Amino acid sequence: MDTLLRTKLSVLFFMVTISVLAQEKKEIRAKRISTAPKIDGILDDNIWQDIPGNGGFHMWRPGNDGVIPENLQTEVKMAYDNKAIYFAAYLYDDEPDKILRQFSQRDNVFVQADFFSIAINTYNDGVNETRFFITSAGTIGDARADQFNEDFSYNVVFDAKISFDSKGWYAEFKIPYNALRFPEIDVQDWSINFYRRSQARNQTHTWNFINREIGQQTQYNGLVRGVENIDPPVRLTFFPFLQGVVSEFDGSTETDFSAGVDVKYGLSDSFTLDATLIPDFGQAAFDEVRLNLGPFEQTFGENRQFFTEGTELFNKGDIFFSRRVGNGPTGSVSDDDLEINEVAEDNPSKVNLLNALKVSGRTKGNLGIGLFNAITEKTEVRVTDTITGDVRKIEVEPLSNYNIFVLDQQFNKNSSLSLINTNVTRNGSEFRDSNVTGLVWNLANKANSYRLTGRTIVSQVNLPGDNIGGFGAEVDFDRIKGNFRYGFGYDLANKTYDINDLGVNFRNNFNNFRVSGSYQIFEPKGKFNTYRFNVFVRHRRLYDPSVKTQNTIGADWFFVTRERFAFGGFTNYNSDTDNYFEPRVQGRFVTFSENVGGNAWVSSDFRKKFAYDLRVSYRNWFADPQENYGINISPRYRFSDKLLMIWTTDYSIRNKSFGYIDNDDTDVFLGQRDITTIENSLSASYNFDPYKAINLRFRNFWSTADYSDNVFFMLNEDGSRSQVAYDTSENDPNTNFNIWNLDLSFNWRFAPGSEATLLYRNQIFNQDEFSTLNYSDSLDNLFGQAIQHTLSLRVVYFLDVNNLKSSSKG
Repeated sequence: MDTLLRTKLSVLFFMVTISVLAQEKKEIRAKRISTAPKIDGILDDNIWQDIPGNGGFHMWRPGNDGVIPENLQTEVKMAYDNKAIYFAAYLYDDEPDKILRQFSQRDNVFVQADFFSIAINTYNDGVNETRFFITSAGTIGDARADQFNEDFSYNVVFDAKISFDSKGWYAEFKIPYNALRFPEIDVQDWSINFYRRSQARNQTHTWNFINREIGQQTQYNGLVRGVENIDPPVRLTFFPFLQGVVSEFDGSTETDFSAGVDVKYGLSDSFTLDATLIPDFGQAAFDEVRLNLGPFEQTFGENRQFFTEGTELFNKGDIFFSRRVGNGPTGSVSDDDLEINEVAEDNPSKVNLLNALKVSGRTKGNLGIGLFNAITEKTEVRVTDTITGDVRKIEVEPLSNYNIFVLDQQFNKNSSLSLINTNVTRNGSEFRDSNVTGLVWNLANKANSYRLTGRTIVSQVNLPGDNIGGFGAEVDFDRIKGNFRYGFGYDLANKTYDINDLGVNFRNNFNNFRVSGSYQIFEPKGKFNTYRFNVFVRHRRLYDPSVKTQNTIGADWFFVTRERFAFGGFTNYNSDTDNYFEPRVQGRFVTFSENVGGNAWVSSDFRKKFAYDLRVSYRNWFADPQENYGINISPRYRFSDKLLMIWTTDYSIRNKSFGYIDNDDTDVFLGQRDITTIENSLSASYNFDPYKAINLRFRNFWSTADYSDNVFFMLNEDGSRSQVAYDTSENDPNTNFNIWNLDLSFNWRFAPGSEATLLYRNQIFNQDEFSTLNYSDSLDNLFGQAIQHTLSLRVVYFLDVNNLKSSSKG
């Protein structure tokens, strides 16, 4: 018995020792060099022979369990000088011919290829990282990451190459100091981790151990030693661009030529100024416009690089929505603004941006500071008297200034407290101004087992002759450790809460609660690599008056098998819902009956040449005849490592739904409609290599709202509705909405940071009242409209003043 007890204690001691050792922070020593290596992926430079390798990688995904075999080991070496840091990675594999090598373009690194990545935290704060990637096909990528997000819109100029031989593959990096921000101290205190993804084996290895069950991966970096007394060069780079555009629409041809420049200047090793002067975003991706019958505005994602790159500090508190800058004007020309016989040109869809800048960085005390400023030009509508020919202009948006200021203090390597202020000032007393201030917190205990997050927002809108204040708040408490997790949340806003001048908020006047719990595995179990269940309950109320609007109970689930087949679903039940937004009249509401529904989906193994995603959905209302059906299918085929095509079809039917169509001084009218929607899209890319590609992006969205049953209602004061006759001769709600977009581009990254893009775009739009047309007939009507054809060439060139100095000396 004593022998057995001693054996058990020895085994326990051994397991605890292994666990503790596995979680110790490793150290990598960087060597100062005088001669930089040639970045070609072939690790035959003398400096690499003199630096010892750092190996001993650990399993991370699909789980921490398991030992990395000898034939799949990884070693990394690090060097530096006064210009850059350098890395060499030895990625051994005794079957290199089986390594997947799908080609892709910059930042598209999660494809069917292996990758190696470097995660550098120059402040060793456990939160902020800059990540650099290269795939086994030679595609590079970079991203800014924190505990919750990985932002690939962040782009810096660095160099990396790969090579192969019979022992595996190799990667070599040069990361200039102008791609990093770090404290101005003699001895740098950095942390780092390295990731190796083996796509065919479905494994990811990390240099420093990451416990999947506790905390975030940014908190598990190892340490960098030896980076001392660096004297980095001036951080000043320019990205001048030239763009030429030829556009043809309805027999009229226009040409345009523009030029501008983006500037990056290192105010110090820690702070950077980014500015765009005379910007032109003509080649930004098209917006995915949809038929919008709801009470809220339709918003779109940001496609302009300046507003997506390096903006993580300004997104604290979610009160900055960059599409507000340069969006449509706040004013418009109505019939009341026009004299007899006057006509106005169409109101402009956007306001021109004159310039924008952002300054951001972090002190050695982990205080992040950010300043953003943008100016948009005065915008007018031309008005013509059809009898006299006289012309005048009506201002619909004045010269405007958009400003953000942020302070973000991080501490304990897992927590932060932020103060953010946004301000919009428009020239002239007849236009609205706004000011919004938020306090944001993200607090975790030292054991990383519980987290308290939230925000408190105060808004102030200045209208001609009136100032309106509002407030909103959110708080969430969650257990974030272990297999079983739970949490609760609370959020509210009063009636006058309004952040929409520089933020986006669809609704106010709410007072909501939620409770949730989940169970998930972190190590493969049985047939599954992972699975997760989640249940939740939500209670929604108005803030004023304090009345219930909806109760919801639901669940979702997610499974991934060892063969990389994924499936999951979602279901929920909603009680009777009093919707105070659909009537578009203050204080009125419409009651929707209780309903139940959900969806289910499957996703096949993307490592195979043919793969697919499939989703089906259904919802039924108990006391109304409403029913929703939907199916989304997205097959993909990888013809070769160079050519991938993805087709997506989304088909949905909403039978006998009802919603707002009109109101007068006293009554609100609703209509019953059948809504049919078909959306088809195609994404195709042919990659000649990691630097050149032809890309095709197509989308056709068609939707009809058919009121042919002539069932109309008047909204009652208690939220119910009474059927009435409604004259559609002056306000026909029947809608046939069809839009077509096609982009065909050739992209060539001809030098680090430099790129040329030749883009052909055509687009067609049609909206009419022929809601009974089928899809084919609606397409015929669509192609009867004038087509907008656009051909543009844009060239961006990267200039580093240090290279210019070297050239002048030579």
